[in-house]
Amino acid sequence: MLEQLKELKDQALAEVAAAASEQALEQLGTRYLGRKGMLTGLLRKTGTLPPEDRPAFGQMANQVKKELEAALEQAAGGLGAKSRAVAARAGVDATLPGIRPRRGRLHPITQTERLILEVFGRMGFQVVETPEVELDWYCFEALNMPPDHPARDMQDTFYISDQVVLRTHTSSAQIRTMEKHKPPLRIVCPGKAFRRDSDATHTPMFHQVEGLMVGEDISFAEYKGVLINFVHQVFGPEVPVRFRPSFFPFTEPSAEVDIGCVVCGGEGCRVCSHTGWLEILGSGMVDPNVYSNVGYDPDKVTGFAFGMGIERIAMLRWGIDDLRMFYDNDLRFIRQF
Repeated sequence: MLEQLKELKDQALAEVAAAASEQALEQLGTRYLGRKGMLTGLLRKTGTLPPEDRPAFGQMANQVKKELEAALEQAAGGLGAKSRAVAARAGVDATLPGIRPRRGRLHPITQTERLILEVFGRMGFQVVETPEVELDWYCFEALNMPPDHPARDMQDTFYISDQVVLRTHTSSAQIRTMEKHKPPLRIVCPGKAFRRDSDATHTPMFHQVEGLMVGEDISFAEYKGVLINFVHQVFGPEVPVRFRPSFFPFTEPSAEVDIGCVVCGGEGCRVCSHTGWLEILGSGMVDPNVYSNVGYDPDKVTGFAFGMGIERIAMLRWGIDDLRMFYDNDLRFIRQF
């Protein structure tokens, strides 16, 4: 046992002398002197020695421990002095307080998406996700847009092949979800969409939230109530809301939802084209043809769908007038949120 103790000391001192970093020294201290270290392991075997040999072994073990601790402390001091010397030559004062890194911030698009999902979550909507690379059936045909439908020209689609596209809207979630689940349904689908368009208010890739509510006897009044509640949760209870007749191939009747201009308070300005209103989303009662495409009985179920651009909501909430600012990655812009 005494011979093992001597070998352990020689081995440990050699490794301490060869250590090239303070981290390596910490590892050696744990390896030899820690609660599960090698020296501790030998000390636990003291009881196996003859009684007359135990005092000598204990004294030698304590001496080895002191020598190792002293060697570790001396080596650490030497490495620390070396590090400070290197830093001094590089013009760095290692004694100064460190520079605390800046905390990260959530991107305004992420913040807005989470707010939208939170509002609809409180109304019982569940979040679903669907593929960004989509089949033509889910993106167009099942949504009442056959190959010759003029509405396809409005989409500016990125085609991967004749039957595979980058989805132009998250509305494909309607079809995928209804194919897999029977009514009633309340879902919202956030995600990226892609269109061949780029200017101050459009980008080739953008973010949308699609919503769908289907069940028995769901009325236009319920549809209006859900969306009015959403607007008031996001923009404030004092903001006026109106439903303006519109057209979407997969809803009938359809409506654009406008809110009173958040910039001028409805008096008319450049942002709202002096109308006092701003469009925020499209919506409508689901067309019966869509139900037939997914195996629902259009005589038994009704419902509504809606879709909004997340960037659009963020621009209106914070008064941002150029969509491209979201993607320039200018930290001066991001840190404001």
